Amino acid sequence: MLKPSILFVCIHNAGRSQMAAAYAHHLSGGAVEVRSAGSAPADSINPAVREVMLEEGIDISGEKPKILTPDAVQASDVVVTMGCGDTCPYYPGKRYEDWTLDDPAGQGVDAIRPIRDEIKARVQSLVDELLG
Repeated sequence: MLKPSILFVCIHNAGRSQMAAAYAHHLSGGAVEVRSAGSAPADSINPAVREVMLEEGIDISGEKPKILTPDAVQASDVVVTMGCGDTCPYYPGKRYEDWTLDDPAGQGVDAIRPIRDEIKARVQSLVDELLG
């Protein structure tokens, strides 16, 4: 059986989608194919996001924000968008979920921790469902 695949998309691919992708990989033990991208990628990962993920024992410092491509969408079973609105491409037959989450950009670690924890819970639920 093919691995289920998830694409996490946000605008800058520097915070929410990176946290979600890291959790999906970590929580699934590699059993889910994971991608993340942004409609307008930043130059680097948000340092405060990197810090709160390190608190969880997950190092995302090697990740780089990536541009969203139609190929990435088409290669994914589930597309999870996080605040990119109309800039996210839509393809019929794909499963889409839109997660309303605060943007960690410009926030400190104390403000980002609850965002991280909500992302972790949502990713765990999605991974459990896909691997069910």
